[in-house]
Amino acid sequence: MARRPDPNQQRRDRLNDERGRLDRQARHRIALAYPARYGVGMSSLGFQAIYRAIQTSDDFCCERIFAPDEPLAWDRGQAPVSYESGHSLAELPVAAFSVSWELDLIELLRMLHRSGIPPLRQDRNHHHPLILAGGPLTFSNPAPLLPFVDALVIGEADSLVIDVLRVVFDGSDRDTMLTRLAALPHVIVPGDQALEMPRPCRCDDSLLPAWGPICTPHAELRNMFLVEAVRGCSRGCHYCVMRRSTNGGMRVVPKETVLGVVPQDATRVGLVGASVTDHPHIEDIVRSLVDRGLGVGLSSLRADRLHAGLVEALRQAGYRTLTTAMDGASERLRELVERKTTEAQLREAANLCRQAGIERLKLYVMVGMPSEEPEDIEECARLVKDLSRIVPVSLGISPFCAKRNTPLAQAPYAGLAKVDAHLALLRRKLAGAAELRATSSRWAWIESVLAAGGEAEGRATLHAVQNGGGFSAFRKAFGAIGHLPG
Repeated sequence: MARRPDPNQQRRDRLNDERGRLDRQARHRIALAYPARYGVGMSSLGFQAIYRAIQTSDDFCCERIFAPDEPLAWDRGQAPVSYESGHSLAELPVAAFSVSWELDLIELLRMLHRSGIPPLRQDRNHHHPLILAGGPLTFSNPAPLLPFVDALVIGEADSLVIDVLRVVFDGSDRDTMLTRLAALPHVIVPGDQALEMPRPCRCDDSLLPAWGPICTPHAELRNMFLVEAVRGCSRGCHYCVMRRSTNGGMRVVPKETVLGVVPQDATRVGLVGASVTDHPHIEDIVRSLVDRGLGVGLSSLRADRLHAGLVEALRQAGYRTLTTAMDGASERLRELVERKTTEAQLREAANLCRQAGIERLKLYVMVGMPSEEPEDIEECARLVKDLSRIVPVSLGISPFCAKRNTPLAQAPYAGLAKVDAHLALLRRKLAGAAELRATSSRWAWIESVLAAGGEAEGRATLHAVQNGGGFSAFRKAFGAIGHLPG
């Protein structure tokens, strides 16, 4: 049997391999926690941007803490410790969690418990760290976090995080400090009263772009310097939290600004944003980076924005696989949710790959969308088969989960039976024609319950995690409050 790596040695090795880390000491230290493994957390631009904001402030510094590479058992295993000093969450006065999506709650609860911190806010006292949370989840529905956190920071926390920390460390007693936090715009302090979620904070445009100082070979985005090219989106896809109505729509970072923050020792650059290919100068940015000898990655490629010049620039930047989204399985479904991608654009994307010598086209598609029928799945299979005759195709499949603050917020989960039947139909129709990878319909149901849920669903998640954290535990815990997987 292979020996498991020593987590302390693994942590030291990863630190040695980091470039750009901002080591410093300050009067006030906090734990900056990410409820997923190191490789995922260090590929999060939002997490890195908050790290940079804290490390370049006057009075604060942070120590990064991640979930272990292997998921924690509830009552077994060591407490996760900081990469900077080896302290646990319980040894620092404040733990600030960056939460990206609903299922992060599971690992957040495990991290608290394994650190000796009662997960429920009501079970903690002034001897325990203050638990803060923010991140992308706050744009949709952070309500399931409320039983577990002392304060929620809603929206873009680029500068707000420092305002929050100034209140936390102002010398007041805990009750006074929480009252002052609750008075800050865009901050929620849970209590006995019903809470109305504020509008997400929108940071000043002068703070754009966000960029991540640390590059590491151990991140999912390996050795990649991350920088924001756009913030927000100009499009109106009905299922997307970051649609054009969110925080004023898309904000474009000038080309010169994007290029100006890329350090001289960078080898690869990740251009980040909800709709990077909608940047009016994206091809110029990519070509400028290629001319510097850098590899380039884009976080989002829109099929209707692809053209020969951009695709060739991406090939020169190191692309071997071009990834874009069809989302709806059929043109009817895409039109229904205002996803404007057409069959003609997807065929053109495949042809552009072939012409440029890019080896593979990867497409993302959702199944279980509102009004979806087997005929829609069959249309998807026919199109993917056609595309695979032009260039090899991979299909990444995710069950549809409705999100709050979108036009489809009230759409129900399609149900395990329907989602699994449509997945099986796709696999059967595309056997030998395309590579398929699908997200579990069961975990997508759990995500959908949390995406529409509140404090009751958060508490049910705690019960499920305490009872093993498997699907059967979630089905029982959610079933007790009226949720059935279908």
